[in-house]
Amino acid sequence: MDGLLIDSEDIYTLCNNVILHQYGKPSLPWNIKAQLQGRPGPEAGEIFHAWAQLPISRSEFMSKQTALQRKHFPSAQPLPGVLSLLNTLVTQKIHIALATSSHAANFALKTSHLGTLFSHFPPRNRVLGDDPRIPPGKGKPAPDIYLLALETINAEIRAKGVEREITPEECLVFEDSVPGVEAGRRAGMRVVWCPHPQLLKEYAGREREVLAGMTNKSVKQDETVREALEEAGADGRVKGRVGRLDDGWGELLKTLVGFPYARYGVGG
Repeated sequence: MDGLLIDSEDIYTLCNNVILHQYGKPSLPWNIKAQLQGRPGPEAGEIFHAWAQLPISRSEFMSKQTALQRKHFPSAQPLPGVLSLLNTLVTQKIHIALATSSHAANFALKTSHLGTLFSHFPPRNRVLGDDPRIPPGKGKPAPDIYLLALETINAEIRAKGVEREITPEECLVFEDSVPGVEAGRRAGMRVVWCPHPQLLKEYAGREREVLAGMTNKSVKQDETVREALEEAGADGRVKGRVGRLDDGWGELLKTLVGFPYARYGVGG
């Protein structure tokens, strides 16, 4: 959702940089931000604080961050092409679900003013980062959140008894984050990666590994990131099989404007 459907990733950066600058720290670099995107809050927090080394307590940081987010999140706006894409999918009667690492409170701050956009995702088809059905340590890049999102769709299909259930191989994941792409691939689904321009620059030359969901294996992890994931209890807990280079199950799009519907069997 963040950075894919709405421009909230830039708001996250703005809020974090305000606090960093208050204590003479540099702006959050993209090599660290890339590791935060898509991850559950606790894991992202461990990575951020391991890098930032701020001279304040976690609780004080959270208080400052929450105040800034409450101020800025309600200004979040849809990214280009999103409304057209969702309208087309709904018109074509394509089953859709939302899978986001955002917790319920932040989700409400970011989306309550965007009723038209998020009306396409009924509450029963929303899986948020603090959903109790996702075990601790099983956020992205683990596949659990996408498999659970699929189950919300299949539960409806079973209840109606009109059509057969959907398999992971028939799903298309839309992602902006690198851990999210890996989660989709580990779930056995096709993935469209639509990253922030700065994230794409960070992974220049490694796009094929990202699309295969292989970045955990092909990119040497920053030591602070590795230690932070261990601290959060999330390192080494990712299951599911990644893809292969150039296997055709991942596609890079720089924008959702002009989405190639026919390529995915959808009438545009």
